[in-house]
Amino acid sequence: MELVIVLVAGLLAFRLAGRLGVTRFGTWRASAAHALAVMVVMAASAHFVPAGVTVMPNHADLVRMVPPFVPLPDLVVYLTGVLELMGAAGLVLATTRRAAALCLAALFVALLPANIYAAVSGAEFNGGEATPLWLRIPEQALYIGVALWVAAAPARARRLAAVRT
Repeated sequence: MELVIVLVAGLLAFRLAGRLGVTRFGTWRASAAHALAVMVVMAASAHFVPAGVTVMPNHADLVRMVPPFVPLPDLVVYLTGVLELMGAAGLVLATTRRAAALCLAALFVALLPANIYAAVSGAEFNGGEATPLWLRIPEQALYIGVALWVAAAPARARRLAAVRT
């Protein structure tokens, strides 16, 4: 739920900045792209946090989320963290925003089995219970929807955004 709050708060803050004259955040889609980037960086950071850290989710928590049929769970967690960081970087550049948003949407879909597994297996997360499935699925759908909405910016808007950046 923290990531949803970061996404919504980021969207509103970036859009407010746009209304105050920061042209980079002049549209809801551009603001959403930047808010999604902030949220993804926050989520990706957990992929690299040592197991001893308990103030936030850590690498070991994410490894426990990986379904047993996925080989090399440690490596998969690191790899998905790198992919998330690359996607976040791509979102803030107008020229790569569409591709980054589409790739992140695909990554969010690919990560869905891990979220389902964590919820149904009762994997501990950050020293407590995993987020229930009834909450995890709508959250993941929200992230996928925002990424697809950002990617769907009309060609004219993409050209204008490229000029602003």
